Amino acid sequence: MVSAWHTPELRRRIIFTAVIFFVFRLFAHIPVPGIDLAALKSLFAQNQLLGLLDIFSGGTLANFSVMALGLNPYINATIILQLLQMVFPQLEALSKEGEAGRMKINQYGRMITVPLAALQALGTYALLKNQNIITTLNPLTLASLIITLAAGTILLMWLGELITEYGIGNGISMIIFGGIVGRMPTIIGQTASVVGTDQIFNLVAFIGVGLAVIAGIVMVNEATRQIPIVYARRVRGNKMYGGQSTFLPLRVNQAGVIPIIFAVSLVLIPSMLGQYLSQIPNPFISRLAQSASQLFTPTSVVYNVVYFILVIGFTYFYTAVIFNPAKISEEVQKYGGFVPGIRPGTPTANYLNYILTRITLAGAIFLGLIAVLPSLVQNVSNVATLTIGGTGILIVVSVVLETAKQFETMLVTKNYDKFLT
Repeated sequence: MVSAWHTPELRRRIIFTAVIFFVFRLFAHIPVPGIDLAALKSLFAQNQLLGLLDIFSGGTLANFSVMALGLNPYINATIILQLLQMVFPQLEALSKEGEAGRMKINQYGRMITVPLAALQALGTYALLKNQNIITTLNPLTLASLIITLAAGTILLMWLGELITEYGIGNGISMIIFGGIVGRMPTIIGQTASVVGTDQIFNLVAFIGVGLAVIAGIVMVNEATRQIPIVYARRVRGNKMYGGQSTFLPLRVNQAGVIPIIFAVSLVLIPSMLGQYLSQIPNPFISRLAQSASQLFTPTSVVYNVVYFILVIGFTYFYTAVIFNPAKISEEVQKYGGFVPGIRPGTPTANYLNYILTRITLAGAIFLGLIAVLPSLVQNVSNVATLTIGGTGILIVVSVVLETAKQFETMLVTKNYDKFLT
């Protein structure tokens, strides 16, 4: 860290990231006018689902700040775009055009985020209106509320992109990380105030499981399958090239923390819709909505099973998006490399896909298990306030590991630059 601070480029990136975090936390405490904050905090204290949403928004939802919607609309827009790439060949071709194509798809994601944010803002208003937290608003004030919340999401999305370009780490993940870490002191304080002497053992057991989860996340994120690559000898003029052996590392968890973020965004939708629709005068729809809300509470079996399946599905999906065995095989073949016992070209691509599919299954199952484990442990320990903290640790550890790797890569690159100048 000391050497990084003495490197001007890295020091600038660290300071820039810290400034963005400060701006984010500053806006997180600017409330939208016309809200009964005392009644809102009371509602969040009584509702586990809303508490879960609040932790991922970094406390902006409980404060009902201008960033109350968080990054959820942007994450949903990203999911929609990635699914559309599987349906429309034009989008798939665009995603393969390198940096220019990626920038265009990101622009489409921003455009989709705006209507999704407006729709979610309207739904949030309907939910709080049913709970008598928001007084009757005239159309102009309602439009102002929706525009303010949508603008907060767009500002948050922009801050994340600034971190990606000028700071340290993936901006969107870092914003979510900052929100969770910012809420950790509150969660710890709530736990200390409600845990009695008869629950000390349960609390210690929960902390022990949490440490085991952290160790497991680190092990899986660092685990790789080494594929041997041999480069044939080539003679050019009077020099001989190649002839050495190396390894192609395939990570057990190629997708990182993204499957958790995507899965959380989708698994919360049924319960949120249930709460929105439960106040409708139609008895059938109201009963159906109440049943959906009860089935998808964060501690229910249905919620955890669906959460587990979504994590596995998104792990495979995102791995397929970011890792292309055919392209890797082509690059290896271009430089005269081959996997011992496997012919170059398509057979190598099929072999890499075969290996990747199986190691991803192990990583996906582990990721799904540690995603639902905090809820399962909470049901046994009865320490309700730490359920969210356990889920947050999963994201925090993964983001820290990914950011540390990027930080180390940038530091090594700067050290090599000294020899080239």
